[in-house]
Amino acid sequence: MKAMVVYDSVYGNTRQIGDAIGAAIGAALGSPEDVQVVKAGEARPEQLAGLSLLVVGSATQKFNPLGATTRFLKSIPKNGLAGIKVAAFDTRFTVSEVERVRILAFFVRIFGYAAEPIAKRLQKAGGELSVPAQGFYVSGTKGPLLEGELERAADWGRHIAAML
Repeated sequence: MKAMVVYDSVYGNTRQIGDAIGAAIGAALGSPEDVQVVKAGEARPEQLAGLSLLVVGSATQKFNPLGATTRFLKSIPKNGLAGIKVAAFDTRFTVSEVERVRILAFFVRIFGYAAEPIAKRLQKAGGELSVPAQGFYVSGTKGPLLEGELERAADWGRHIAAML
């Protein structure tokens, strides 16, 4: 069983989450060598051949995934994920941090975070969503990740692996 975690990160926080998810999936499946963790700008549609699982994540910027993530998702051919389980994640501010800035809270309610559009694109390409999209929390624009988020990411990765 092969899996790939594709991430895009500006300050390294989303990369850390992607690494934690990938390591947890590999350990849970008993084959760490069968899990690739790839930066979105380096991921190619031909790498999807033979996958059982694809997890894609991005930092949330302007309520959307980063550009390289969007380009990767658009490069996947129609039905290119047929028969592949998929999952989506993002990094984002906490609810309390968002609520402190009224205009930000207003826009988040309208536009949301990066994980939801990632999940929709994965499904549009034929992927079967294995778990709901997930957000992991950073403190401030540059981070760091909040305490416990790497452990929560690893738990989420193990949960995904158990769904296979």
